Amino acid sequence: MKIGIIKEGKIPADKRVAFSPEQCKKIIQSFPSTEIYIQSSKDRCISDEEYAKAELPVVDSLEHCDILMGIKEVPIAHLIPEKTYIFFSHTIKKQPHNRGLLRAILEKKITLVDYETLTWDNGSRILGFGRFAGIVGAHNGLLTWGRKFDIYHLKPAHLCKNYKELVDQYKSIQLPPIKICLTGDGRVSHGVLELLEKLNIREVTPRAFLSETFDEAVFVHLRSEHYYEHKNHRPWDKSDFYHNPEDYNSVFEPYAKTTDLLINGIFWHAGVPMFFTREEMKADDFKIRVIADISCDIPGSIPSTLKSTTIEDPVFGYHPLSETETTPYQSHTIDVMSVGNLPCEMPFDASIGFGDDLIRSVMPHLLLSTPNDIITRATIAKNGTLTSKFEYLKDYIE
Repeated sequence: MKIGIIKEGKIPADKRVAFSPEQCKKIIQSFPSTEIYIQSSKDRCISDEEYAKAELPVVDSLEHCDILMGIKEVPIAHLIPEKTYIFFSHTIKKQPHNRGLLRAILEKKITLVDYETLTWDNGSRILGFGRFAGIVGAHNGLLTWGRKFDIYHLKPAHLCKNYKELVDQYKSIQLPPIKICLTGDGRVSHGVLELLEKLNIREVTPRAFLSETFDEAVFVHLRSEHYYEHKNHRPWDKSDFYHNPEDYNSVFEPYAKTTDLLINGIFWHAGVPMFFTREEMKADDFKIRVIADISCDIPGSIPSTLKSTTIEDPVFGYHPLSETETTPYQSHTIDVMSVGNLPCEMPFDASIGFGDDLIRSVMPHLLLSTPNDIITRATIAKNGTLTSKFEYLKDYIE
């Protein structure tokens, strides 16, 4: 089996990579019949020279490889017919901007395995960059707060050498007594929790968060049952909520009146109500001043997330009265951080964690000679046809 690590072709360039040189060698040691080739790239967080030093062949073309592995969507012009590709295709939600990509994959009779669709038997996802999205998103939220009120200054994650440097800079600042609200219960929110705990920010209960004042920064961790309820006031049923979200209302209002910094890490899908409306954001008692919308769904749970921002320019101001974008860091703005590719701010750390998960949970299944459920479930297209699980995408591509 010949595996090719592709050069990321999406613009702006993504610096992440599926495997480091050490991880590539580990795969080859575990599966001696496997060969790994590295497509030359000037943008990758690990240089060609580092791969070559590890005696891994660095090549311009991967035409001779069987399986091609990347991170983000592959540009249509770069697709090689009749190969097996593994990357985040961002097609399973019928994203309009990737319709042409899926059409091309079918036309070229490519087999597509999507990282996002790799699941365990219970349906939970195996892989993702959510942890580092959470870490960087939480940091960006705290950074934005300090800049908005000019009380401390933090270095952006992409200017830090590594995760350790990001955390160490907090030793020289004092966070004000703000109330931080974290939403969600997946990889993203657990990444946020990891950073908040490293910073020794105390967690409090929802009741204390709503009713008490504190002389230190605190946070509350809310899950969907805290901010949604059935329209008929039925007992909470998480499965029913995700299958019938239109039967539920948001009850986030009390938290909007007590939160200073909102960090949103929920998994959102169509039909789930917004936390609050734009009209509610105009109220005098709407207290939130900074929103770190890690989920960055448009439309989504946060009505003020008007756009996805960039690593270089991560924050925009939202003017609640005019419902428009404006310059951030003003007294009358609610400042929104909505970077859509947060893990790219720490590409090396994120890549190492992702590669470790790939090696531990996916590669043994991928390199088996016989079909297996994990890979079969994650295969969107094969030999020019959508697999049965993904036939719902037919109207999307047509």
